[in-house]
Amino acid sequence: MFDFKRGRLLLFAALTFLMLGCFSWAFAAEISLDDLNGQKHSLSHYRGKPVILFFWTTWCPSCRKELVGLGERSAAISEEGIVVLGVDAGEPDYKVKKYLKDLPLNFTILLDKEMELVDKYELIGVPTFVFLDKDGKVVGQAHRFPANYKSLLTK
Repeated sequence: MFDFKRGRLLLFAALTFLMLGCFSWAFAAEISLDDLNGQKHSLSHYRGKPVILFFWTTWCPSCRKELVGLGERSAAISEEGIVVLGVDAGEPDYKVKKYLKDLPLNFTILLDKEMELVDKYELIGVPTFVFLDKDGKVVGQAHRFPANYKSLLTK
């Protein structure tokens, strides 16, 4: 016979486990995406350094705001030893190049044309930041750039 009291307790424990971020022990999905110059990048190349992945699109007004803000902060973030990678979700390179022409960005933009990485991370909406620690573990995700990004990456 099913014990409802025990079942509720197990359900509560499972939900608490998920809400506390215990899922953050998952390793990052491996990527092999082209940048705007056609050069391949794989996430494993950046192991040993924390990484911020920023998923965005050209049609998203909030993405532009976050992209500009990240562009302004990226030099300081890089000086801290953190890698910043922008990931355009599902658009052709000519469209992304045209969109970025007037934006002063000094970090690598990757093209996820088939949205494979978006699917691997099960992202819901853009803009989305995904934070990876130096071991390649996902340690956080946000739709806005958090002020506590350093503490996320050094857990």
